[in-house]
Amino acid sequence: MTIQWFPGHMAKARREVTEKLKLVDIIFELVDARIPESSSNPMLQEIIQQKPRLILLNKADMADRELTKKWTAHYAEQGQTALAINSQAGIGIKEIVKAAEKILHEKRERQKAKGLRPRAIRAMIIGIPNVGKSTLINRLAKRNIAKTGNTPGVTRAQQWIKVGKELELLDTPGILWPKFEDPETGYKLALTGAIKDTLLNMQDIAVFGLNFLQTNYPDRLMERYALAEIPSEISSLFDKIGELRGCLAAGGEIDYDKTAETIVRDLRMQYFGAITFDLPDQNPI
Repeated sequence: MTIQWFPGHMAKARREVTEKLKLVDIIFELVDARIPESSSNPMLQEIIQQKPRLILLNKADMADRELTKKWTAHYAEQGQTALAINSQAGIGIKEIVKAAEKILHEKRERQKAKGLRPRAIRAMIIGIPNVGKSTLINRLAKRNIAKTGNTPGVTRAQQWIKVGKELELLDTPGILWPKFEDPETGYKLALTGAIKDTLLNMQDIAVFGLNFLQTNYPDRLMERYALAEIPSEISSLFDKIGELRGCLAAGGEIDYDKTAETIVRDLRMQYFGAITFDLPDQNPI
């Protein structure tokens, strides 16, 4: 599977991010806590280079709590600070400014030693589409500034936003790869809603999801579909779910498209509970 989605406005956003990087003190990289590595854009690492970075694991309520802890520890081992947040509910938001101040403490102390009065921290929020960037901005600003929505690519032009006296944000539209070399990355992004459904083969996404559940959350898979056991063949499991869910075409045949849509919807709606698709030990940073 090769997914290509790189609208012109995203190419422009990358250029603007590169140009405005020198204006900020720190990068707030917003990733999806369910897929911390897959939702961290590799192009951004090239762009930000040595700029201080705070990683924000958003939608933490939808992720496996124990794995989120492991990811946070994993980042710490790499010398990176990461916070688990839920921008929708406002959880962890107050810790962001504190974490940024801690990361920039030495720089700000040097400024004080030179007789300079530290100004508000200037930060750039970066994240792939639909990761919750606009919602986070609105939470930080405590008012509805950035346009929000569930469609990838909804945020548009860059804008400076003041957050009290401590922080100024430069919002940037999300940037996504022009191409995914690793198919699994595309599947994970699809299951978490980061990619438009029109780009996907829903059956491929559903099969990946079933394989993942079978390996990592078998009990939840059995409970959701009332399975006495999980068939060893994924095709048999797919058929069984289609049969149990009444996803049938004329003549009683399994409707594979409808079955796939059911499985993907169940994953997105959290009917299997909080799930993390990226595992720290499988995704070295």
